[in-house]
Amino acid sequence: MIETPSLVDQHCHGILRTELGLGTFEAHLGRGEGPPAPGTTFFDTQTGFAVRRWCPPLLGLEAHCPPARYLARRRELGVLAAGRRLLRGSGITTYLVDTGLPGDLTGPGELASTGDAEAREIVRLELLAEQVADTSGTVDSFLANLAESVHGAAATAVAFTSLAGVRHGGALPAEPPGPGEVRGAAGRWLARRPVGGELADPLLLRHLLWIAVASGLPLQLHTGSADPRCAFGGFARATAGLGTDLVLLHGYPHHRTAAQLAGSFPHVYADVGPALARTGARAAAVLAEILELAPFGKLLFSSGAHGLPELHVVGAQLFREALGRVLGTWVAEGAWSLTDAQRVAGMIAAGNARRVYGLGDA
Repeated sequence: MIETPSLVDQHCHGILRTELGLGTFEAHLGRGEGPPAPGTTFFDTQTGFAVRRWCPPLLGLEAHCPPARYLARRRELGVLAAGRRLLRGSGITTYLVDTGLPGDLTGPGELASTGDAEAREIVRLELLAEQVADTSGTVDSFLANLAESVHGAAATAVAFTSLAGVRHGGALPAEPPGPGEVRGAAGRWLARRPVGGELADPLLLRHLLWIAVASGLPLQLHTGSADPRCAFGGFARATAGLGTDLVLLHGYPHHRTAAQLAGSFPHVYADVGPALARTGARAAAVLAEILELAPFGKLLFSSGAHGLPELHVVGAQLFREALGRVLGTWVAEGAWSLTDAQRVAGMIAAGNARRVYGLGDA
């Protein structure tokens, strides 16, 4: 049997502090994809079925119980007690928490306490820039304060993360923009930006990435629906040898090209977790495809969860089950030894993340 006794969740978010009704729970189960079609439910998805498989037993119910019964039990326990049971039953021992999402979500410290685990912060670059813009009156002060804020965040954060691949709208140019281009773009953005407005200027997004690269911290890149090889291939080539690792997040359904890009550059890594949560009962097949292409030292587990502690549980349990099924089959067929399978499982579950993010030994 392949064991993964501890997991480092290398990219996740906090959980909601409030009690949830059916509609609110389903909205988070659907991962921001809008409401379900009339007369349907997001429980009728691979993720919804996985929640009903893995989460009810942690709250004292039988697996696959009806959603209404599960949510009633959740309300009976209360949001705090339910959250503790779910997170502590996930087997995740370290959370790396992206604090860039809006809403009443727990921060790293509260998530660590609820889950009886360790937690470190991942700083979202775009949110940091937006906060700096809210308090900077001129272009010069904005650019100076931005550089200072990124430098200051690097002193305590475990990594940076960026939405540039989602907001940029195309392939990232390989080279950093010039100072004159940056000043011009900053001036235009600040002049037309409402207070709290999002940073979506392509040139400023590139500038922000290169400030982060200079910090030396790992940089997590959200790929969105784009093919990561097209979106980040040039950027990966340009940053090779600079000492900053790039981690491609949430590449599904382009998980194969994400794995291929990770195999092409020593400093590029691929995230495997959220693809498994989305595919549920098919998670083992998706994981096997990723393992075909990337060196095993370049793959990192994450749940990608936010809002619902159930999504942390589902991410962890589907990963364990899929990894055990794939590697166990290879051991049974004689292609792998059990010793090697166990070693690789430990690498993807926790060891690679501890190395990339400098977390030390478990």
